[in-house]
Amino acid sequence: MAVTKEERRLRIKRRIRKRVKGTTERPRLSVYRSNNAIHAQIIDDVKGITLVSASSLSSKELSDKPKKEQSKVVGEKVAKLAIEKGIKEIVFDRNGYLYHGRIQSLADGAREGGLVF
Repeated sequence: MAVTKEERRLRIKRRIRKRVKGTTERPRLSVYRSNNAIHAQIIDDVKGITLVSASSLSSKELSDKPKKEQSKVVGEKVAKLAIEKGIKEIVFDRNGYLYHGRIQSLADGAREGGLVF
């Protein structure tokens, strides 16, 4: 039986989440990518709460930029918000997506913003 793209991504996601856990000292940066937008949130898995979040939908000036540039700006924005909350080190959860294109661009933006992972 053929496996769809979404089933393949969810299978990879489950495999990644077995190993990647966010703690209070080192929370998890989770990324979600849709056709139109990209979302990033920093999560403390021990307490089960979202500490910081950012999205390409949250500002009007991003809508006219290419998607890879939007991703980089979202990465920088989430890094800025995290550093304001005292978070410097994180673990990166690519959520089943390949580390390529928009996901890589978001990670690079977060690193440039000062996050360590």
